[in-house]
Amino acid sequence: MGLPLGQVPDEALLAGLATGDPEIAVAFVRRFQRTVFGVAVAVVGDAQLAEDIAQQTFERAWRHGQVYDSRRGSVRTWLTAIAHNLAIDAVRARRARPVAPEDLDALLDVVRETPEARALADDASARVRAALGLLPREQARALVMAGIYGMTAREVAAFEGVPLGTAKTRIRTATGRLRTALEAEETER
Repeated sequence: MGLPLGQVPDEALLAGLATGDPEIAVAFVRRFQRTVFGVAVAVVGDAQLAEDIAQQTFERAWRHGQVYDSRRGSVRTWLTAIAHNLAIDAVRARRARPVAPEDLDALLDVVRETPEARALADDASARVRAALGLLPREQARALVMAGIYGMTAREVAAFEGVPLGTAKTRIRTATGRLRTALEAEETER
């Protein structure tokens, strides 16, 4: 009897996708779904579109798993690169659509913060998001990938196409700036 699917190495799970075994496919998706979805939503900013991109990512992994080369990075890095490229393609494919004046109020209501939404929102999350929004984009992206999606500095570097030292510096600098901003806000309260 082999290892339980939760303990099977990433490369073996990827290779197992080609067998068509539904249990292997489910285990593979479950292992990487948060990371893949997180990358997609970070790029496109739309949960529904990010779900579509995540599905496309797993379909590509299934169809093209044989081209994966472990010398070029981990399975996680390979998948996040696929998701990132698909998300960039989706962003490029979007076209600005004019909005009819009668639809403008409904759109503005969606982006306005209502008292109900504010009451339901977690105060700490809102503060972190606001402070994160003040960081330079590349630092914020690196921090979110590392802190929220659990990517290593090496994976962030590969995903962003930057040297490892640059990724580490971005993560470290962003963490320090975020901490300073949150501490300053706490002092003002």
